[in-house]
Amino acid sequence: MNEESLSQLYLKDTAFQALMQRRIFNVLLVASPYDAFMMEEDGRVEEQLYFEYVALNLSSPPRVTRVSRPAEALVLLADKRFDLIIMMPGIDISETFTGAKDIKSLYHDTPIVVLTPFSKEVSRRLAKEDFTAVDYVFSWLGNVDLLLAIIKLLEDKMNADNDINEVGVQMILLVEDSVRFYSSVLPILYKFLLKQSLIFSTEALNEHEQMLRMRGRPKVMLARDYEEAVALYEKYGKNMLGVVSDVSFKRDGCKDPEAGLRLAAYLREKDPYLPVILESSEIDNACKVEELGSIFIDKNSKKFPVDLGNAIMKDFGFGDFVILDPETGEELFRIHDLKDLQRHIFDIPAKSLLYHASYNDISRWLYSRALFPIAEVVKQHRFTKIEEAPAVRQLFFDLIVKYRKMKNRGVVAVFRKDRFDHYSNFARIGQGSLGGKGRGLAFIDSIIKKNPVCDNFDGVTVTIPRTVVICTDIFDEFMETNNLYPVALSDQSDDTILKYFLQARLPERLIEDFFALFDVVDKPLAIRSSSLLEDSHYQPFAGIYSTYMISHVDDRYEMLAMLSDAIKSVYASVFYADSKAYMTATSNVIDQEKMAVIIQEVVGRQTGDYYFPSFSGVGRSLNYYPINDEVPEDGVAEIAIGLGKYIVDGGLSLRFSPRHADKVLQTSTLDLALRDTQTRFYAIDMKRGVDDGFKVDDSFNISKLRIQDIASTGALRYMVSTYDFRDQVIRDCDEGEGRRVVTFANVLQHGVFPLAPITDFMLTKGQEEMGRPVEIEFAGVLTPENKTKGTLYWLQIRPIVERKDIVDESVLALSDDKMLLRSNTALGHGNIDNVDTVVYVRPENFSSSNNSLIAREIEKINRNFTERNEGYVLIGPGRWGSSDTALGIPVKWPHISSARLIVESSLGNYRIEPSQGTHFFQNLTSFGVGYFTIDPSSNDGIYDVEYLNRRPAIYESDFIRIVKFDSPLVIGINGRKGEGVVVKPE
Repeated sequence: MNEESLSQLYLKDTAFQALMQRRIFNVLLVASPYDAFMMEEDGRVEEQLYFEYVALNLSSPPRVTRVSRPAEALVLLADKRFDLIIMMPGIDISETFTGAKDIKSLYHDTPIVVLTPFSKEVSRRLAKEDFTAVDYVFSWLGNVDLLLAIIKLLEDKMNADNDINEVGVQMILLVEDSVRFYSSVLPILYKFLLKQSLIFSTEALNEHEQMLRMRGRPKVMLARDYEEAVALYEKYGKNMLGVVSDVSFKRDGCKDPEAGLRLAAYLREKDPYLPVILESSEIDNACKVEELGSIFIDKNSKKFPVDLGNAIMKDFGFGDFVILDPETGEELFRIHDLKDLQRHIFDIPAKSLLYHASYNDISRWLYSRALFPIAEVVKQHRFTKIEEAPAVRQLFFDLIVKYRKMKNRGVVAVFRKDRFDHYSNFARIGQGSLGGKGRGLAFIDSIIKKNPVCDNFDGVTVTIPRTVVICTDIFDEFMETNNLYPVALSDQSDDTILKYFLQARLPERLIEDFFALFDVVDKPLAIRSSSLLEDSHYQPFAGIYSTYMISHVDDRYEMLAMLSDAIKSVYASVFYADSKAYMTATSNVIDQEKMAVIIQEVVGRQTGDYYFPSFSGVGRSLNYYPINDEVPEDGVAEIAIGLGKYIVDGGLSLRFSPRHADKVLQTSTLDLALRDTQTRFYAIDMKRGVDDGFKVDDSFNISKLRIQDIASTGALRYMVSTYDFRDQVIRDCDEGEGRRVVTFANVLQHGVFPLAPITDFMLTKGQEEMGRPVEIEFAGVLTPENKTKGTLYWLQIRPIVERKDIVDESVLALSDDKMLLRSNTALGHGNIDNVDTVVYVRPENFSSSNNSLIAREIEKINRNFTERNEGYVLIGPGRWGSSDTALGIPVKWPHISSARLIVESSLGNYRIEPSQGTHFFQNLTSFGVGYFTIDPSSNDGIYDVEYLNRRPAIYESDFIRIVKFDSPLVIGINGRKGEGVVVKPE
């Protein structure tokens, strides 16, 4: 029962936006000027209705148009559509009813309500009229609440079939034939329901959700005789919250003084636990009502509205859920809301739980709060023996947990310190923008919510880490109150800018919010940038700003100091020299950049003094490095043990295509596996605090560890294999003597963790939902010792902007002697125009020991190109952008931001595997920059360096030459085929 109930729950979330689709927006009031004025007191009915709607947090108050006579109404109806017509009879009552017939014959779907003053004389004259064209008659008692009740009653009727029968919204049935009485009861009933739903809607996670939750309030249906009441029960009875009925009304066309008692008996036969409230002006009926087990209310009582409200509150599941001792009737304690029920479900005595479950009290209480999915499962569960109590408690607890997780998913909640808990997924502090990464995370969360498979993907949960976003308006407030713009926009050094930012103060109201966050998240925190421009569709600012990670400590004030400084340090990174250079390169204005900050639990587990995820990865839905049977549309992923910074920095990660995970190039031979796999990884050093303050370098507390050292602890099980040097083989386990090799063989080939299918799912769904090729980031934790295989955290999604230019095939087909460069593994797509300069690292003088010096020289050269707004071709050995100088030249994106084509060329004695997945690849694709990989010594491509050496240089140093041609170079890339060329000028 548990598993079945739980699995169904995800599929039944309530679409509140689909409720109340039919609304009354335009009301036509047909009344003489005198009647209209008397009704409005001073002619402000529309204004009064508006204030009534606003007070109850209702949207779309109707507009009221007035005409004097039915004939004028017909003229107006010919030009304009009205959703409701209210008619007030004048001196000639017959004119009103004749006019109603004329209108109904032409506009039969438009409801017509007659609103009449109450008097015996009016009642006597009304008795002679034909009511067939009129939907309802109401008695005007001078209360504007009646207009609200009429509109809501008709809206409920219009939406009943969908909202009650399809969605499960509950219904309250009012059975009353006295026009005067239901005209006074309905406003009381609606006012009560709307106020209750306003209270319950505050459980929603943001203002939008709150407005939508209001639509889930119980509906009211009015029956005026026995047959109409039975027909409404038969149509909507399975979702009935309760009944309020008179005792005396018509049955079989005649007045029956006990019709209400008969109706109550009929309903109790169908549903023994349905609450029925019976009201009567004859006090003698009280005993008969009590015999039926119903509540009696005296219609003549001066406190009738209070009595009715109390009875509904007690019997229909509103207000607190009062836990009773069934033997004594004594109140044991109260449950205020769903979170409270979750907290106290195991405190409810077994006999009390059985008693309340037997009478459907629990499901009714949930239904009244519009918690339909969970209420439905609770109602369907038949709990009959007290021995089942422990299992029932666990079921209800699991249901609440799953429901709250589901409701948190896909919603950016407003952060409230009293509501943020272990089931909160995504919340925001402030009213501004979430920034690029924040929007991406919210988008990911919505994709996960739409796909229930993420809850159990072959034993793995796919989710996002718990996240709180500090919105951009907090950044604005911080900058202005601390007067930071003068220093931020100056040419001061990065260290000076950071010093000023760290001395500034964040808004004090954040302190309590941060304390609430620390109470829930007991893991290290990542403080990441999420700027307005970052990860936007056409100018992603990936990897430009800082990300700090802070350890978790028990001292809340120490945590507060670290978190505050980390946020201020991320703010400061907007104004560092690299960021300013990047802004110039992308034609953006630095003072228009706004920064949101993401505070996120760091994915991982602790091993000794270090904290890290089992693996981190990036994926792209278009693979411009396909091998063997792969095609570009299969996508590609790169994974590495530890923090994702290792991949970002260009470290040796494991590349695989999710649809061909059994064929991994790097582990296809023994030599490749030993040479081209990860030997080190990044982890947070939990011992290294921030005693000496935050630095411009955001990795000051990140340690680079040896795979071999940590593998011996067992923390890398299933991700590493063991090299057996005696037999010269790699065994897919982490036991025995020998070097540990990062192969992920048990994950990719043996299915210990379904990483490949999940990655394929994320790339396919991400591309489908975004409508364009995407790049993603993810991290995972393997938990082989638990029942589940682990958790995969989807960290980021951003678009790859694909150039659609068609490359002239005749250019690609030119003979080799006409080529300056030809690559068979080219990244990018289309033609690159207006480039006439080549900057290249001189192969004859190259030594990897000089790579840091070369990086600084290229930074200066790039700055000159940026100032002149010119592009160039950049050629060099090894991996561009690697932080490991042994693997390549350690440039950052701003240092090469004006390059239009970047080329990695292997030298005979310096051959590094081609790179992919480093952070600035997102920028390459966004700006249409090409990336060639060439290995001339293996006949893989062409690089005619001799041709360049023969040309005169406009700049020459020990390491670099710059050659400028008289006309632009012809540069073309076919990204789908992975072919790219640069043609020598004629």
